[in-house]
Amino acid sequence: MVIVGLTGSIGMGKSTASTMLRQMGVPVYDADAAVHALQAPGGAALPPIERAFPGVVKDGVLDRQALGARVFGDQAALRRLEAIVHPLVAQRQRAFLKRAARRGVPLVVLDIPLLFEGRGERRVDATMVVSAPAFLQRRRVLARHGMTEEKFAGILRQQVPDRTKRRLATVVIPTGLGLAPTRQALARAVAELKERPGRFWPPNPWREKFTGKLARPRRI
Repeated sequence: MVIVGLTGSIGMGKSTASTMLRQMGVPVYDADAAVHALQAPGGAALPPIERAFPGVVKDGVLDRQALGARVFGDQAALRRLEAIVHPLVAQRQRAFLKRAARRGVPLVVLDIPLLFEGRGERRVDATMVVSAPAFLQRRRVLARHGMTEEKFAGILRQQVPDRTKRRLATVVIPTGLGLAPTRQALARAVAELKERPGRFWPPNPWREKFTGKLARPRRI
């Protein structure tokens, strides 16, 4: 089974690409959705988050603004939060992969916003990056409710630059030309990537130990 990591900077059209992939019948694991579920009322992440950041969970509901204020600009606090959430997200991702493998799916996509930032490219067979011109990215992002120039700039500082993602990508999906060209590019990429050998599923504990030493997949 081929595992593809889908990523892209804010406003580049990753959510649209994920929707299109699902419409094509490709199973997509949404890391952001997993995080939201874990932090929803009754979610497994709430108790450890409250222990690490007292006061951010009120009446069983996470105060996202309060949590954001506690971790924004504080790398140590952010690492504490990641140490809580990331293992739980990984468990859900592994369950997703197991279900897909049992169904005999040839290719799955992991929608991970910070794929390169977390060095997740070492754990997938190929990477797919959505990209659009900077002016279009800016227009899309600033049209979002509550978004400001300052917030936008802060988010960009936390992300690997688009030009770097494009350089590292196995395949780049242009999203600035309209929906039809984006869909066509995704369909071509899926067809070609399905022909690759899957290196990471089924998992091999010995191989995983040395994941960082594996060669980067070639471009298509």
